[in-house]
Amino acid sequence: MDIFQVLTLVGGLSLFLFGMSVMGQALERRAGRRLRGVIGKLTTGKAAGLITGIGVTAVIQSSSATTVMVVGFANSGLMTLRQAINVIMGANIGTTVTAWVLSLAGIESGNVFVKLLKPSSFTPVLACIGILFYLFCKSTKKRDTGMILLGFATLMFGMETMAEAVSGLGHMPAFQNLFLLFENPVLGVLAGALLTAAIQSSSASVGILQALAVSGQISYGAAIPIIMGQNIGTCVTAMISSVGANKNAKRAAMVHLLFNVIGTAVWLSVFCLVQYVFSPSFLYGSATLFGIAAAHTVFNLLCTILMLPATGGLEKLVNVLIRGGREKENRTELDERLLAAPSIAMERCYEVAAQLAVTSVTVLKQGLDSLENYSEALAAGIREKEDLTDHYEDILGTYLVRLSARQISEADSAKAARLLKAIGDFERIADHGVNLLESAEELRDRGMEFTEAANAEFHVISAAVCEILEISLHAFLENDVSAAENVEPLEQAIDILKEKIRTRHILRLQEGSCSIDAGFVWSDILTDLERTSDHCSNIAGGIIDRAGYNMNIHESLRGLRNDNACFQRKYNAYREKYALPEIGNPK
Repeated sequence: MDIFQVLTLVGGLSLFLFGMSVMGQALERRAGRRLRGVIGKLTTGKAAGLITGIGVTAVIQSSSATTVMVVGFANSGLMTLRQAINVIMGANIGTTVTAWVLSLAGIESGNVFVKLLKPSSFTPVLACIGILFYLFCKSTKKRDTGMILLGFATLMFGMETMAEAVSGLGHMPAFQNLFLLFENPVLGVLAGALLTAAIQSSSASVGILQALAVSGQISYGAAIPIIMGQNIGTCVTAMISSVGANKNAKRAAMVHLLFNVIGTAVWLSVFCLVQYVFSPSFLYGSATLFGIAAAHTVFNLLCTILMLPATGGLEKLVNVLIRGGREKENRTELDERLLAAPSIAMERCYEVAAQLAVTSVTVLKQGLDSLENYSEALAAGIREKEDLTDHYEDILGTYLVRLSARQISEADSAKAARLLKAIGDFERIADHGVNLLESAEELRDRGMEFTEAANAEFHVISAAVCEILEISLHAFLENDVSAAENVEPLEQAIDILKEKIRTRHILRLQEGSCSIDAGFVWSDILTDLERTSDHCSNIAGGIIDRAGYNMNIHESLRGLRNDNACFQRKYNAYREKYALPEIGNPK
């Protein structure tokens, strides 16, 4: 084997791994919504968890990526250990799909229709269709479809290049002796584990084994132990990802390792027994691409059949190995392991943003309450919740920026941009809640009170602000466009209401019925309430933008106001609902 054949082999391997990565990422983006649905339907049932693992892994073509996601779910408290066990078992079966696709390269027949099934026959066509979709289609879905086809064509070309590079090795004594060594089952398991650990993909390592099988020097006796070892090697990715995670996540990664180690130990023992006692002739025959795919599938099915009834015992075992009490579920954090599936990571961002939204609205309402029912406990609670909103905004902003830097779909990229805007508005709403608390503390510390008229006006405008908060929160949590369209008319009514209250306040100052110092506090309160309604308007505008695939909030709101009949009707209704009490002379 000269230097040029080595370079061809390395180049083929590079294309194979690159094509597999591109295809997996494009498949995840293309099936993002469905993937979220599969995860969302996950239950504690063994069958549901098993099917979920099979389905997700078949889509993203990587059991390692699925297991890393499972570790992330466990770390975030989104998945119990029992659920994780079932999904991990399913992932081991789902990853065998790749080997069957690659085995098509081994088709040999003179029949035209059979030859059409051979990848070398249809891969060029798929590549042409893929490049047309990618270069000339504006639709994100069609471009992702193009990337799937291009990725598949690239990995198949890499597979054929590797096979061509090693095809002549079958006549080399050194190569023959190398694979004679692997007929020792222990060495075969070790080789498979090391190869898979190095490239962190059992699908890819099986593909490499299939490419080497073209030389005709790999027997089933050597291939089967290598396949068993590949299942152990793929655990490295999940074990690395569990570093720094909580105990539940570490247990999920340990389940993956134990499942494969126990399964390999049991079936390797059976394999050795059969080999040395019965010595079946097929073990000494040359392995084919189809044979390797079948062995990979059968082995993973046997491991699942062996371990599925023992999930309870497996759970107890990992709890013994990784000791510690039940940890409090942490649903406020964003796990970077979920970035392996951007669509699921985006869904998780919305869940944390929902917690931010609810907390922010609570802070503002409690700030209003503090103006009339101040207590030290209430003040401490408001400040604690506001600190929490700062934390939410910080982790969400950082996570969304990291998510946007990945190869995500245009739809997810737009969602990330809108979510960044929304979390900023919610965080500012919480800040205004603290401002209201500080106004309450200033009134209390300096012994100041508002006039009876001011208190009556406060009740009107605070009720309007509470309603706009509730509408905005509901619209955000439920992505309710019709509710969002009610925010802008109310925001306009609050603006007019604030100006009327300010005018009345000036009249009270002129009459001397209101002190200047109290007037400054009153002005600050009105400003906080008006700006709160402005932030609600921004949030609602973002929801309307999302529905209309538009990134310009001001344009959306302007278009809403231009719908004169509907907007005016809602605006008039809100003005009537929050009309100020008529008074003869301001008091």
